[in-house]
Amino acid sequence: MNVDPDDLSRRDAYQLMIGAITPRPIAWISTRSMGGGLNLAPFSFFNGVTSDPMIISVAIGTRRGEHKDTFTNIVDMEEFVVNVVEERHANAMVATSADYPPEVSEFEAVGIETEPSETVRVPRVKGAPIALECHFERLLTVGHGPTHLILGRVLNVHVRDDLLDADGRIDPSRFTAVGRLGQQLYCAVREAIEIERPR
Repeated sequence: MNVDPDDLSRRDAYQLMIGAITPRPIAWISTRSMGGGLNLAPFSFFNGVTSDPMIISVAIGTRRGEHKDTFTNIVDMEEFVVNVVEERHANAMVATSADYPPEVSEFEAVGIETEPSETVRVPRVKGAPIALECHFERLLTVGHGPTHLILGRVLNVHVRDDLLDADGRIDPSRFTAVGRLGQQLYCAVREAIEIERPR
């Protein structure tokens, strides 16, 4: 099958992309509004950009032509936290994708506890295996949606102590990360394949 993206509706193009680009890491992003309200929502168009300095990217679309709360809060407050999702938080993570009004905190609505961050005013998800405290660096608006590509500089990294090996590196076998697939599907990373790179 050959598909010309220009022949697809916006929805069909989205479904094709999320089915083809898998698995995708999930940024469970916590933010704070100018009024002090907390927001928590998942985004799977997310990845690392560079490690020097540490920069991550996340793409946030619009919903029915309106900016999402996460986007508004990041631009207004210039800070956010990316919480890594593990399997025990999967259902709660999906629940926070519901269309709550701005004045409703997903933390409270879904029953998720918070922990304070070190360098930003936004709390992180309590018990998250890894959390990246970020400063809003740059914005690129693309597409007809439009979609907002946000670059964030990582200011601080929280790693749960039990995830570290003897060399101080994160051991992926010590937690079960959750990724996004197509349709309404997710994956839990339970098996790693070690392949040595050519010298």
